[in-house]
Amino acid sequence: MTDVSIRTVHDVAGLGAVSAYFGEVWRTAPTAPPYPAEVLHSLVHAGGAVHAAHDGERLAGACVAVFGPPGSQEVYSLVAAAEPGLGQAVKQAQRAWALGLGARTMRWTFDPLIARNARFNLAKLGAVGTEYLVDFYGPMSDGVNGGDESDRLTVTWDLAAPGRSYDDPGDREGAPATHRAPDGDTLARRDPAGRHVWCRVPDDAVKLRAADPALALRWRRAVREVFTEAFGQGFRATGMSRDGWYTLTREAAV
Repeated sequence: MTDVSIRTVHDVAGLGAVSAYFGEVWRTAPTAPPYPAEVLHSLVHAGGAVHAAHDGERLAGACVAVFGPPGSQEVYSLVAAAEPGLGQAVKQAQRAWALGLGARTMRWTFDPLIARNARFNLAKLGAVGTEYLVDFYGPMSDGVNGGDESDRLTVTWDLAAPGRSYDDPGDREGAPATHRAPDGDTLARRDPAGRHVWCRVPDDAVKLRAADPALALRWRRAVREVFTEAFGQGFRATGMSRDGWYTLTREAAV
């Protein structure tokens, strides 16, 4: 990708192209995109922003954001998708727009079973998982999420300090196991000091969901149990390893 440009989109044709792109990513029928063009147009008219990344003339990524409650200095990213290698540029364009209008934080949600998205959000951008939402959207019928329960992890991104990283949390493999995964191996570990919990997710949850929906649902509920228990005790998601393990951290044991 040598001729990549990212710009805000305001025109009807451009918004229609972004809507169609999201439909391709989420594998929906052309007549039922997840974000219809008219909805995107209304969000832009209300003060939100649609950013599109083009590789030459080809649309290769897009994102949508709106401002949060009055006085919050926060924006909410409704959706983002990009081809490999473009995700960072798309989010940084969204960040620059938000900072230019006075925002200080950005929030969004993603499927916590998708390890590559978790690594991008937590390890590359430096956002923090701050809220676990059980079956957030209810049943979904698109080609990526269909048949599963729609748990989501909310992340909060400090726009003034992007790319922050947490220190090495210590000896994951030496920590006692606390939960067993559907594949029979260890799902979660917790350090004796009570500062860190580690939780594993499947290698490719989207492929697993398509091949074995029942097994994917067992993974969903197993990971949910670990996260809801840990978040209830003050933990937050602060990292994701290359081998598919979340790090959950809290400042002090309680």
